[in-house]
Amino acid sequence: MLDIDATARISRLADIEPSARGTLIRIGARTMVDAFVKIKPAGGMGELIIGDDCAINSGTVIYTGNGVRIGDAVLIAANCTLAPTNHAFGDRERRIRDQGFLPSKGGIVIEDDVWLGANVVVLDGAVIGKGCVVAAGSVVRGRLEPYSIYAGVPAKRTGARGA
Repeated sequence: MLDIDATARISRLADIEPSARGTLIRIGARTMVDAFVKIKPAGGMGELIIGDDCAINSGTVIYTGNGVRIGDAVLIAANCTLAPTNHAFGDRERRIRDQGFLPSKGGIVIEDDVWLGANVVVLDGAVIGKGCVVAAGSVVRGRLEPYSIYAGVPAKRTGARGA
């Protein structure tokens, strides 16, 4: 089910797939979804909730998987991937594509006033605290402290905002 606020700006070149299973995709007020953003219900029944005043830039891919919650005033730079799901692969006798998905690690939560730099990958179970900045090319898993700066693979705390 799509629930897009009337004031959201969705590029006609964005690709938001409706869910065949009824997964909720909600986009808040004044949020901008740029050209070539892909939103794909896949890998689970989780909802995608995007808050108000967000910007999601070109080339970003968001899978709904085990759920994604994006707060208000979040900036997502170009070519980021939000993947709240993981393939099962433990059985050598079966192809990975035939093994389904692993249990949820909790989906993805991105709190208010976060900036993800270009090419950031956010994995299932990640919680990005309010006010965080994540450097370009980082891979996020686990919990990031509010108002902190993170960089690397995996992302490690490198500082704090305003410090």
